[in-house]
Amino acid sequence: MSGLSVRLAQAGPIPLDVAFTAAPGELVALFGPSGSGKSTILRAIAGLYRPQDGRIAADGTVWFDAARDRFLPPWQRRVGLVFQSYALFPHLSARGNVMAALGHLPRAARRTRAQELLAQVHLAPLAERRPATLSGGEQQRVALARALAREPHVLLLDEPFSAVDRSRRESLYRELAHLRRRLAIPAILVTHDLEEACLLADRLLLLDCGRILQKGPPADVVARPRSAAAARAVGHRNIFSGRLVRDPGGTASLVWQARRLALETAPAVPDGAFVDWSIPPQEVAFTAADAGDATGTVIERLRLGETEMVRLALDPDGAMLTVHLPVSEAHATLVPGARVACRFPAAAIHVMLRSEPPGTDAVGDDGGGMDETGARNARLS
Repeated sequence: MSGLSVRLAQAGPIPLDVAFTAAPGELVALFGPSGSGKSTILRAIAGLYRPQDGRIAADGTVWFDAARDRFLPPWQRRVGLVFQSYALFPHLSARGNVMAALGHLPRAARRTRAQELLAQVHLAPLAERRPATLSGGEQQRVALARALAREPHVLLLDEPFSAVDRSRRESLYRELAHLRRRLAIPAILVTHDLEEACLLADRLLLLDCGRILQKGPPADVVARPRSAAAARAVGHRNIFSGRLVRDPGGTASLVWQARRLALETAPAVPDGAFVDWSIPPQEVAFTAADAGDATGTVIERLRLGETEMVRLALDPDGAMLTVHLPVSEAHATLVPGARVACRFPAAAIHVMLRSEPPGTDAVGDDGGGMDETGARNARLS
């Protein structure tokens, strides 16, 4: 099996400009906000949507090629699709739902094959039960068995676990992991849950407005986003703009807020290049004023479980900084209105390349567009 190859492009109504592959046995997760194109990509692979341009091939068969005006309808594509809502027939038993997808087999063979597929997802004893009498997790397993009934060349999972209680998802994650070891087919997972994507996927595609911001192993994408947009998409806070400078020996540092921050690592960019950078909230340390990398005023302090979240308005322009620290380390002096100093460990600062001129991206952790304060923060001398 040669896997899945996808290239899609169109200006609208839903913009798309993506290209990726999925090898046999590989699970690729599509992650991004609503409207980022995840479901449209999945529907295009399934044949439920025809994009304006591109090409889709699976296991050596071309399913879609705009240049050659080729478009196979869904029933001619070997696709297994698992929906968020299960989409089971309520009047059929679990076995009957699976048999409904076995029309390519002789009628006499369908019952036996359906039972085998239910056994694969550990539901053989419940074969006679109707969907209404099954739990959400059990219904999802029936839907998965039905998706596998067509012996698909690609398995498509559209938010398959979002309707299942979180306490029951772990067993479904294990089920999918076991199946993947037995099935040498590519799988595409659409999810709004970053933790789920990191647990299940071999590769993560970070999407925004129909384009791929970044792709790679989930842990790498989350820990080392390549842009401010990618950083915000995976939940990074404390995103700022600065300028990378190098001393005569080549050592890089970051100029920010008229301060120079030490760096442990830096991208290969020219001296003086504008960059974005971030620091995790848990890596920020409070310190004496004369040892600080930044000073500011406490705006808010909240307890979140065993963590205290402190938000600061930094000098001189009010850019927001979020700090997380254990409850045991939260000093009583960290109250709204208090003046504090912070230190940014060099190893914790993550520097990202800018793909647009300074002043066009968000600064701080509010996720909004840059205002006049943010623009001043980006114009460094």
